[in-house]
Amino acid sequence: MSSVESQRRVLSGMRPTGRLHLGHYHGVLKNWVKLQHEYECFFFAADWHALTTHYETPRDIEQSIWDMMVDWLAAGVSGNSATLFVQSQVPEHAELHLLLSMVTPVSWLERVPTYKDQQERLRDLDLATYGFLGYPLLQSADILIYRAGQVPVGADQVSHVEFTREVARRFNHLYGKEVGFAEKAEAAVHKMGKKAARLYGNLRRAYQEQGDTEALETARALLKEQQNITLGDKERLFGYLEGGGKVILTEPQELLTPDSKMPGLDGHKMSKSYGNTITLRDTTDEIAEKIRRMPTDPARVRRNDPGNPDVCPLYEFHKVYSNDSTRDWVQKGCRSAGIGCLECKQPVIDAIAAELGPMQQRATEYESNPDAVRLIISEGTERARDAARDTLSEVRQAMGLQYRQ
Repeated sequence: MSSVESQRRVLSGMRPTGRLHLGHYHGVLKNWVKLQHEYECFFFAADWHALTTHYETPRDIEQSIWDMMVDWLAAGVSGNSATLFVQSQVPEHAELHLLLSMVTPVSWLERVPTYKDQQERLRDLDLATYGFLGYPLLQSADILIYRAGQVPVGADQVSHVEFTREVARRFNHLYGKEVGFAEKAEAAVHKMGKKAARLYGNLRRAYQEQGDTEALETARALLKEQQNITLGDKERLFGYLEGGGKVILTEPQELLTPDSKMPGLDGHKMSKSYGNTITLRDTTDEIAEKIRRMPTDPARVRRNDPGNPDVCPLYEFHKVYSNDSTRDWVQKGCRSAGIGCLECKQPVIDAIAAELGPMQQRATEYESNPDAVRLIISEGTERARDAARDTLSEVRQAMGLQYRQ
């Protein structure tokens, strides 16, 4: 796969935590549904990642994967538009992780921001394991095995993509120097034609001698447009631009996702660990009960006490689910005590139930036809393994491990 093609490929995964909630839908799944029609998407259930923190309780993982995949499909993620698979069913992830671990400094892993943060947050778990220390490298292998050029992440995960770029850069520096690389690169430059070759040379010098990053991007764009050089030559010239070797592992870019504006029932981030979720398969009665129990403005002790929607956890739901006229009705009615809290909650209940209704119908259909779900995952796994094998073949060859049979 060329660097140009890599920019059209997206990789994203999710730990299997069972049935998903509105936070997952608004924070991840809605974006996946959109991306699957714009990119070549690989979405996977990260069961090995689940073991990095919950290795003592693995029994729930299989059912959690099943529940999660059903929710993905019910939310509109399609096995026809994207490749859906389970991480552990593609063992090439593990082999690349092992090979990358040979060249990745331990200090790089220790400085990943989430390493100490999670150790502190999950103090009740024994995380003094290599698996936990090495999980950022496993994440890197997940991305690099597919040469994914784009990784959808929130702002708090950008450091993991940066780490992956460093790993790819180090690997390419160590193993991308094929014999006669510079001569082959110069020969490829001449094949571009005089005008393009001169422009490429000027841009390369501007970047290498002056650090001109705009020149680097312009040169990359120039290479993407070239029709008279092979993909292999393009890969050489991408590496030659930066003074390195042939690009074997693609450096991914973060594809920043909009922050999820879906709060939990208590006003904090929606999370199972906080017990403040509405799941995608909660019935209308369950949704109504959860919303009606939500805390509201503490100043409204009695029905005729005026309130302030800006300090009310429920109003955060109105920001997600209500239109301008409904929010205006809430602002005026709450501040004047013209409406009560139960009245204010009903439009939210109705809107959530309306959004989830079609998803729940699809989830029921998938649950009643488990073979269809298994087929989607099986076909996705085969496509994923084909892509992963191609990358691993080049990695083995670069490291001198591609033995003749």
